[in-house]
Amino acid sequence: MKTISQVLARKGSEVYSVAPAARVIEAVKTMAEKRVGALLVLDNGKLKGIISEQDYTRKIVLRDRIAEHLRVDEAMTSPVVCITPEHSIQDGMAIMTDKRIRHLPVMAGGELLGLVSIGDLVKEVISEQQFMIDQLVQYIQG
Repeated sequence: MKTISQVLARKGSEVYSVAPAARVIEAVKTMAEKRVGALLVLDNGKLKGIISEQDYTRKIVLRDRIAEHLRVDEAMTSPVVCITPEHSIQDGMAIMTDKRIRHLPVMAGGELLGLVSIGDLVKEVISEQQFMIDQLVQYIQG
């Protein structure tokens, strides 16, 4: 099975982030513009949290709070569950399933290397399965 490092090599290590003091509405707009489901919350390059569409829905919308008035650090999830590049895709999927999360920052030695989503991992699993199917078809057809 492929590793998280291989997923990052394929998808890239670009991450979108927001400062803890930014307003939640700014974070939501950035997620919409970038077409992502979460932003890392970075303070001077250090990972402080993560804010996701789920955080917005559960902590802002369902509580009738106003996103324009709240800071990101009031709605973010912290501490953040992370994964290392050496973990397998299966490990990542198991962590996400167990913790009921959709995004995992990839960290090594205290350094942020990237972010993987459940979609990234599922895409890799499907790609690997398709490769195996193609190989079996070629074998059968001779």
